[in-house]
Amino acid sequence: MKDKDLLQILKKNGWSLARISGSHHVLQKGGKTIVVPIHGKDVPVGLLNRILKETGLKSSF
Repeated sequence: MKDKDLLQILKKNGWSLARISGSHHVLQKGGKTIVVPIHGKDVPVGLLNRILKETGLKSSF
């Protein structure tokens, strides 16, 4: 999955962009914070699974 596609999915699910630090976008929802690296290519499978699991979206994919 492309990094920008992942970012759009997270934003549609209520995550909001808190700040950008270099190529890392920091998103927040409630009391949780996640970091999504935006390097213009596919997100590695392990990192993608970790982000989806932490955001609660793992079961929908």
